[in-house]
Amino acid sequence: MDRLWAPWRKVYIRPESKKRRGCLFCGILKAKRDSKNYILKKTRHSFALLNLYPYNNGHTLILPRRHAADLCEMSGEEKMDLLTLCEELQEAIRSSMRAHGFNIGLNLGAFAGAGIPEHLHLHIVPRWKGDANFMPIVGRTKVISESLSSVYRELTQALRLRSRKI
Repeated sequence: MDRLWAPWRKVYIRPESKKRRGCLFCGILKAKRDSKNYILKKTRHSFALLNLYPYNNGHTLILPRRHAADLCEMSGEEKMDLLTLCEELQEAIRSSMRAHGFNIGLNLGAFAGAGIPEHLHLHIVPRWKGDANFMPIVGRTKVISESLSSVYRELTQALRLRSRKI
């Protein structure tokens, strides 16, 4: 078996902190440590942050501020805010990272693949021509070529530029 050396990922598989209490996403929002938690933007009803376990560079999560596990628990205003923020992030990723396409979706419930089913989160996964090369097929390894902090800097700058134009 070939190995891809990535010791910086140790914190994701063996975190030093104790087991968390309560909802991870609600805790991140309350922490008021936006840059440390890679929160890209907050709106009235939603917030966006980078996924710590990205499928691709720029993999972003959009979440309602209010703890909700399903779309049917959200008001129309909350849903519209969530989708508007999704659109804004998609455009920021497209302009700054030059994404060729996107996979956007929800996994509602543990049996649908949600890693944290108690707090709904919309995934935005940027895609590029050729991003599914031989590594995942032959080596069963996905290469993420950019650090979270680099993507965070790039996207927060793109969001600032976008808000000045509006």
